[in-house]
Amino acid sequence: MKFGRKSTKATETTKVESPAAGDATEAEVPQTQEPVGPRDVSEVDLEDGVPRVDLTSLLIAPAEGLELRMQVNESDGQVQSVLLTNDEGAVELRVFAAQRGGDMWSEVRKQIAAETSRQGGTATENDGSQGPELHCQMTVRTADGRTGVQPTRVVGFNGPRWFLRATYLGRPAVQPEQAEDFEKAVNALVIRRGDGPMAPGEALPINLPPQARRVKPAE
Repeated sequence: MKFGRKSTKATETTKVESPAAGDATEAEVPQTQEPVGPRDVSEVDLEDGVPRVDLTSLLIAPAEGLELRMQVNESDGQVQSVLLTNDEGAVELRVFAAQRGGDMWSEVRKQIAAETSRQGGTATENDGSQGPELHCQMTVRTADGRTGVQPTRVVGFNGPRWFLRATYLGRPAVQPEQAEDFEKAVNALVIRRGDGPMAPGEALPINLPPQARRVKPAE
């Protein structure tokens, strides 16, 4: 899985390869049902041999065929979100602090639906393989000046004192049945919230790993 850094104004990209799966120690893994949604770090043995990329609050396991990128605020260098992408689409990941035992996703669904409607779009709630989700459509202006429709599919996950929002883009948004690779990658996420006090809704820190390096784009 490739790892990169993007900015709308940047002329360079930061990339780093995740540890090779072949470097992991071999271990027999019992056959259990695959989890739906990410897990808290307290629920995972980080010595299980999975070569995860550590982004502080997000630990991401290698996903065959997907590239890991980060949206960076160019003004302060802070990471705003993480994306897993391929030629067919992407899933954008954002993780926030939440109240213990709360249901932030129910609140956020209403907020997203109201904001989408306010901007002239539509938001329809459905039950998906990862739970309740919103299918949104927004009218946008394309790069060539024409008007188009941008579909997104938003799924939320309530964790112990954290909340993760996954926004599917491209084909994974309009054909959920074809989004298995993306959904498996989301299900494999590990969230490290940390013990410090944080206000509900405050973004958890996402940091570049030490091995990140800048490379110039191809000519």
